[in-house]
Amino acid sequence: MTLTSITLLHLHFLFRPYKHLNNLSYLEMEKQFKVFVYEEGEPPVFHNGPCKSIYSMEGNFIHAIEMNDQFRTRDPEEAHVFFLPFSVAMLVQFVYVRDSHDFGPIKKTVTDYVNVIGGRYPYWNRSLGADHFYLACHDWGPETSRSIPNLNKNSIRVLCNANTSEGFKPSKDVSFPEINLQTGSINGFIGGPSASRRPLLAFFAGGLHGPIRPVLLEHWENKDEDIQVHKYLPKGVSYYEMLRKSKFCLCPSGYEVASPRVVEAIYTGCVPVLISDHYVPPFNDVLNWKSFSVEVSVKDIPRLKEILLSISPRQYIRMQRRVGQVRRHFEVHSPPKRYDVFHMILHSVWLRRLNFRVHDDQ
Repeated sequence: MTLTSITLLHLHFLFRPYKHLNNLSYLEMEKQFKVFVYEEGEPPVFHNGPCKSIYSMEGNFIHAIEMNDQFRTRDPEEAHVFFLPFSVAMLVQFVYVRDSHDFGPIKKTVTDYVNVIGGRYPYWNRSLGADHFYLACHDWGPETSRSIPNLNKNSIRVLCNANTSEGFKPSKDVSFPEINLQTGSINGFIGGPSASRRPLLAFFAGGLHGPIRPVLLEHWENKDEDIQVHKYLPKGVSYYEMLRKSKFCLCPSGYEVASPRVVEAIYTGCVPVLISDHYVPPFNDVLNWKSFSVEVSVKDIPRLKEILLSISPRQYIRMQRRVGQVRRHFEVHSPPKRYDVFHMILHSVWLRRLNFRVHDDQ
């Protein structure tokens, strides 16, 4: 790569949506990073995952890394990290006994798997799991890691539900976006009008999941024409058209902190309003979320209109432009493209892998 091209890539990361001049680490990742994927385990729970649902990133990432020739290595001796290729969504579907409230079968499956790879290879025991990672978008992703103390304490947990009040550690764990790929593709969902062609101030439509949304609906449902908050959209009204008509898209947490509405907003050029407590947004070590989104605490929901109107038109135009700049980091492509969500997940794991050194005394 020429000096000129590196300089241009540096300039790309100087835009305000980015916290740090981190592109050198991204380029180093592309050149060096190697992931060993354990081949043990059988579908549908292992080497498989959903690709059309709010848990679609579990299947998409597993398939993408297993098909990848650039980052995947078949030689564990040259690997920087080791991937545990199970899908929590598939564990819930095929191992958990519905309505049993018994997490035991999932815990046993994960424990047995780690015992198998720990017995066949030296790598888990060598680092006590610290150079291993798994990825989960299901609500039970964090709970799954508690099956094994070292998986929870040491391993890199790549989670949609990045909740610091439930043990998420930003220095060790990775927050990545929940993406609802209804058709298995992003085709038709990308793009929206400019700031001047968005007549609505804010929009939300969704069910009463969790403790935050009832508060939002209590204060704003049918209360203000500028802030369209609905439990159910009126018949004939398109959800995605409402996103494209709105300046701000409200993204309240449900039962868990992550919401697919954040990515839906970004895809349609709507500035996301994160309404949650204890949530670490995706790729937070690289992206400057304050430059392209609004964070509103639950206690400030009654002041929502006041907070949004305090953002000047000029400032809003800048924020919406930055939404467009960061959008590619949330896009799902098959095969993956540079800087897309697959690469951003790997880059986040790479950054955390640089935080420690494995001592091999054997």
